[in-house]
Amino acid sequence: MAVLLAGIGVGSSAPSAAAVEATFWSAPNPTQEVFWREMAQAFMRERPDIRIDVRAMVESPSSEATILTAIAGGTAPAGSENIFIGFGAQLYESGALVPLDTLPGWDQIIRARGMEEAIEGWRFPDGHFYILPIYSNAMLFGWRIDVLRELGYAEPPRTYSEVFAVGQRLRQARPRSFLMARAELLDPTWWQRWFDFFMLYYAASQGAPFVVGQDVTADREAAVGVFRFYQELNRRNLILTRTSTDPFPTGLSIWADIGPWTFPDWKERFPEMRLGETFALSPPPVPDGYPAGEPIRTFADAKGLVLYAQAPKEQRDAVWEFIRWVFTRPESDLRWLEATSLPPVRGDLATSPVFSGYLRQHPELVPYAEALPYAVPPFASHRVTDVQTALGEAGLVPAVRGTKTPEQAWEDARAAMETVLRR
Repeated sequence: MAVLLAGIGVGSSAPSAAAVEATFWSAPNPTQEVFWREMAQAFMRERPDIRIDVRAMVESPSSEATILTAIAGGTAPAGSENIFIGFGAQLYESGALVPLDTLPGWDQIIRARGMEEAIEGWRFPDGHFYILPIYSNAMLFGWRIDVLRELGYAEPPRTYSEVFAVGQRLRQARPRSFLMARAELLDPTWWQRWFDFFMLYYAASQGAPFVVGQDVTADREAAVGVFRFYQELNRRNLILTRTSTDPFPTGLSIWADIGPWTFPDWKERFPEMRLGETFALSPPPVPDGYPAGEPIRTFADAKGLVLYAQAPKEQRDAVWEFIRWVFTRPESDLRWLEATSLPPVRGDLATSPVFSGYLRQHPELVPYAEALPYAVPPFASHRVTDVQTALGEAGLVPAVRGTKTPEQAWEDARAAMETVLRR
């Protein structure tokens, strides 16, 4: 079966005649492809006995479909990036991946990147790690700090009750503005839940696992609390659930989920959006009574790399040597950040002098770097899309609409998700 590939292989200037050749697929993103080609060239100058062929995976119809096609045809590369943990779970359950923590140097990579805490969210049901996370967007909320100051607040609210209080004062001072504009709260599309339900759920539950194996293990009180919070926002007419264009930068709303990919667009279209002047960044709000001073967790939009079990061992070993070389050198993560603007998964991203110069030039990324140790990736299940669709259809959407009580919405959602998991 033919595998469609794009890109041109990268070769060393003087490869050894006996060099092991192995293929590594980068994400179908030009900036990431550039990074990996640079790394391969530098690595092969030191290791002429290994030739790494970097190619960009095809994204038609999706990068996941390309990988599955390659595996089915027996033509998978030795390794690739661009794997989120839900898809990784599908590959894991089919026996397609290599447990990376069984390979020499795994602990060295984890220590070098200060990932001892962050890596725990990537553990699979058998206790092993099959994905090495590369980057993580610890999702935060943006607040229009200029409007908050008009309303008499010096900083964003921290708890649910404080959010309601801000909303009440906003509606009194600006009747045409909303606290939040998010039409997706009524959209059951599975991935939308990452940016509304799971941000608040992981904050309220302190990162409690949502699904383990075939079981819904979620913290019920936290989940019901999230449903109740959104339902109350809608009942008080504080959220706009109709489609709108750029509601946050235009001031139609003053609160929005914000990822670091937003800032290049704002730089072009909304140059007035400046950290500390027009907006501030904060972790998700938490239930009243959440311990003061306790770190607040959030959802992480994150992806990593894997090795494919069907590739010949010498090729897998060659790519692993390459990976070890890349990720035990902090300057590689700095180059990644410069090339892609995606925060690398490092516990010291906010404190290491290696990254301080870049972060001084991009202060809006500092809160994301500080939040990385507390960012929770998606749960590992090959049913992730169906589970999260059920969560929206049976739970969040009717809760927001007010057609179910938060408690009933959760019980219905839990039953629907367990049905999906046990098919």
